[in-house]
Amino acid sequence: MDFVFDRTADGRVLKCLTIVEDATHEAVAVEVERAISGLMLARVLDRLTLTRSLPKIIRTDNGNAFCGNAMVTWAHERGVELRLIEPGKPNQNAYVESFNGRLRDECLNEHWFTGLLQARTVIETWRREYNEERPKKALGGLTPADYARQLATQLT
Repeated sequence: MDFVFDRTADGRVLKCLTIVEDATHEAVAVEVERAISGLMLARVLDRLTLTRSLPKIIRTDNGNAFCGNAMVTWAHERGVELRLIEPGKPNQNAYVESFNGRLRDECLNEHWFTGLLQARTVIETWRREYNEERPKKALGGLTPADYARQLATQLT
């Protein structure tokens, strides 16, 4: 997980929480808000567990939302290990950093968001296209969504 920031046309902040699955390269979620606290982050993760299993490990940087009480408590209560990268070493969370670069280049830099709702809609459309329409060489030519389905079938 990581954050990417942008602004709407009126100059107000957009904070995008990016959650990427390293194994499948799926963009699990891009949550777009004006601000995202540790408590909100925990709620997002709980919402995701309604459709996905809990991860064993979550890798993040040392931002307040990621290593504050709300997140630490959430992870402890659910048996999820938090792995914080070393300060100044984004390469330790390389896949999400790569994803964030694509999000910035292909979506955020290409749109002038008039408001939060428009930003959420455009970014979610881009996320779905990323998961469902873009085959990746590293996944044997499958899209992240197809690879995730294949992996799930193999594990059952």
